[in-house]
Amino acid sequence: MVKAFILDFDGLIVDTETPWFYAFRDIYKEHGLELGLELWSKNVGTSFEEFHPFLYLEQALQKPIDHDHIKLLSEQKYEAYLGQAAILPGVHELLRSARKKGIQLAVASSSTRDWVHGYLRTLGIFELFDVIHTAEDVKRVKPDPELYLLALESLGIGASEAVVFEDSPNGLKAAKAAGIRCVIVPNEVTHNLEFSKYDLRLTSLAEITMEIL
Repeated sequence: MVKAFILDFDGLIVDTETPWFYAFRDIYKEHGLELGLELWSKNVGTSFEEFHPFLYLEQALQKPIDHDHIKLLSEQKYEAYLGQAAILPGVHELLRSARKKGIQLAVASSSTRDWVHGYLRTLGIFELFDVIHTAEDVKRVKPDPELYLLALESLGIGASEAVVFEDSPNGLKAAKAAGIRCVIVPNEVTHNLEFSKYDLRLTSLAEITMEIL
């Protein structure tokens, strides 16, 4: 019996990941370097611990960079690539169907609280979620299972009563480590990455039906 859906945010509800990759790919190119998806994917769905684009750029150039300038430039490029923030296909339908069936909804994201809350409010879906947990709520973000274990505790359910929706291998690892079934919905940045031990793979949340969960 499914009692809750727990959703990742970045790349699943809104594709913020592709614009960030494009932004830093441009910056690296302007410095005569190539930023590949394989390298960038190390920080998708998690923190900058595995790959920090600022520090890596400094190491590759073998000289200091102006972090404030790079930060501002990356934000400007990100906004240009993102354009009008839009909810991804199938998200609204999934949330509405869950509400009709009395299924609880949660967000578990490795991003910051202000980032996640800001977008959810802008999109008009903040109030649909019973629980929202972000990086500030845990000691370790994904692929550690702490975010998902905390979500289960807040929802008052067991792992077998939830389904996670993720777009990244780090998120999938976190969900499975927490013992929760996981549906993966890769995006442009993550679709060629290696996923293993998922329960269902979709190209879009628009493909989901309650009958297959």
